[in-house]
Amino acid sequence: MTTNIASLLGDKAESLLGFNSPKIPRERLQLAGPDFVDRVFAHSDRNNRVLGNLSWMYNHGRLAGTGYMSILPVDQGIEHSGGASFAKNPDYFDPEKIVELAIEGGCNAVASTYGVLGMMSRKYAHKIPFLVKINHNELLTYPNSFEQILFGTVEQAYDMGAAAVGATIYFGSDDSHREIVEIAQAFALAHELGMATVLWCYLRNPEFKKDKDYHVSSDLTGQANHIGVTIEADIIKQKLAENNGGFIALNSGGSSYGKLDKRIYSELTSDHPIDLCRYQALNCYAGRVGLINSGGASGENDFAEAAATAVINKRAGGQGLISGRKAFQRPMAEGVKLLNTIQDVYLDKGITVA
Repeated sequence: MTTNIASLLGDKAESLLGFNSPKIPRERLQLAGPDFVDRVFAHSDRNNRVLGNLSWMYNHGRLAGTGYMSILPVDQGIEHSGGASFAKNPDYFDPEKIVELAIEGGCNAVASTYGVLGMMSRKYAHKIPFLVKINHNELLTYPNSFEQILFGTVEQAYDMGAAAVGATIYFGSDDSHREIVEIAQAFALAHELGMATVLWCYLRNPEFKKDKDYHVSSDLTGQANHIGVTIEADIIKQKLAENNGGFIALNSGGSSYGKLDKRIYSELTSDHPIDLCRYQALNCYAGRVGLINSGGASGENDFAEAAATAVINKRAGGQGLISGRKAFQRPMAEGVKLLNTIQDVYLDKGITVA
């Protein structure tokens, strides 16, 4: 199977599959495995019902029993508008098609809105773990504003039989303080009711765009992850790091921003994408909270890009991918193949943690 993955990676294969000199040794991390819930979360304050739902998620789909996750997220109808998201394949205006794709694709869970999952809960909530996204960025306000607002309640997710709730926080935004408090309270209630929690730890601030886009810098996204696990997210969703030095750039020109230590860049990271992702995982309590990276937008090289992201995440010490647009913006058979390609990386014993 490694040969197939290497073929997809093309000229990136040697760099990604052969990298074995990470700045942070793998021994510093809690790595994925069949015993992950027992080894890590059984020692936490999560109650037995949370442990049960986490176990269900880790033990469902093609990656069951590996400690890795492949999740289908389809909340883009709100986050990006229904037309922009589903024009390529209008089938996915139908909530049942979303759940069917997750099931046929062998996913650990399906993540979507209250409306989508609520519409299909009696038919499917016992067949695949539901991850209900409780807040969204609403894009009809003119001019567009970027605030995550609640679209329902944690109790509603519980009533429909959800295994987990998910939320986004725009760290660095003017609205971040409200979002942190609001979602911390929501996650506490979700845990009380026995559901797991998943946090989209995204950055949002126009000042983060300097000489490059530091919304995807390893140091800033790593700190967002560190705040996310502080409010007891059980799984962190983060964009794959593409660069580094966000704290340095934002402290240039006489401005003062946050706190940094130059050893972040000399001793904890390098320019290699696996090192950049490992720093993201390190900030998730050294891997005690699983890091899943997002699959990104659909394009011309979806299969190659998905395979590369999965390899980077796995070899860095992450726990999987949450990929939506690359899968649902194509015919279902192709979407299933895309999801299976991602999963094949995690099933391939020849692709190891660096």
